[in-house]
Amino acid sequence: RSGQFAPLERSKMLSLPSRQDQVFYRDWQSKTNGAEYLVIGRLGRTDDGKYRVDYELFDVFQQRKVNSWFATGGDLRALAHHVSDVLYQELTGIRGAFSTKMLYVTMEYLQEPGAGPSKQRYRLYMADVDGHNDRILMESSEPILSPSWAPNGRHITYVSFKSTRPAIYIRDTKTGAEKQITNFRGLNGAPRFSPDGRQMAMVLSKDGNPEIYTMDLRSGKLRRITNHYAIDTEPTWAPDGQSLIFTSERGGSPQIYRQYLDSGKVERLTFEGSYNARPALTPDGRFLAMVHRNNGVFHIAVKDLVRGTFNVLTRTQLDESPSIAPNASMIIYATMENNRGVLAAVSLDGRVKVKLPSRVGNVREPAWSPYL
Repeated sequence: RSGQFAPLERSKMLSLPSRQDQVFYRDWQSKTNGAEYLVIGRLGRTDDGKYRVDYELFDVFQQRKVNSWFATGGDLRALAHHVSDVLYQELTGIRGAFSTKMLYVTMEYLQEPGAGPSKQRYRLYMADVDGHNDRILMESSEPILSPSWAPNGRHITYVSFKSTRPAIYIRDTKTGAEKQITNFRGLNGAPRFSPDGRQMAMVLSKDGNPEIYTMDLRSGKLRRITNHYAIDTEPTWAPDGQSLIFTSERGGSPQIYRQYLDSGKVERLTFEGSYNARPALTPDGRFLAMVHRNNGVFHIAVKDLVRGTFNVLTRTQLDESPSIAPNASMIIYATMENNRGVLAAVSLDGRVKVKLPSRVGNVREPAWSPYL
């Protein structure tokens, strides 16, 4: 799913070594496969009953072993993700993100026997980024919106209507403890933790117009960031915590802007087309992912803020809610397939596109975790 590898089909393998003395480089240098690297491994048990994986990486062109490792654990899927992380970093120099997780929201219509019209049921899930090991964090008959992660990878925030109006909550994913942090009149939405986890950006309309605020999570003190008659929404933090990226209609149509927190200076970041929204930044702050409307269709696009280039990455329908992997390799997003909301992922260069499995409901609002 990273777009960096072209795995060799098993039918083209001339041998299946599991130890170094079984590796014959000519088997992997042939015209039928032409592999650059070879990984071999063995699976066993430790004295305490855990799995042990021993694995080695070979450079086929230089005919040498690059490195060898071992890992132990009780979960084979987690071990596989760990091995992938190690190999990805060894070969690319970039930390792997296969062991991270994601949040997403599902909506189902439930029909009770003998009851009237079907009822909506919303569930907030946490799962591995390949869609497996999913578990429900909370469920409600009212909408759940805008889930996102704290930088510690343990706490999350989201918007829930369970108190009859939108409010922002923080939840501990390990203990299940939940804390409501806003309940202002009007809109309480789009919460995002700051890079240091001490503040939260959000959208409030308590003063009449939807504006962006930050809250000190220790004291609860609010600071109003934007002050404009247009709608300002969907804030996200720059990696250095010194500015906020957000969506605003102040130019006549939804576009993405940056406001610096110290000076208050505002700059417009997007000019391509009449609609750009839902900003998400790569961890280095260079690439800006967004929802871009082209000929009436919503796609995921990326702008290089250094070079100024702009690329539309997807060709699916009604794409929304882009969220970027912590190593900036992939973007997960929500889209439509057969009139049903599903999740998909696309590499930052647009070359690799995959659908992610989901068993039930319409799936929306994905959020990729930080490193765990």
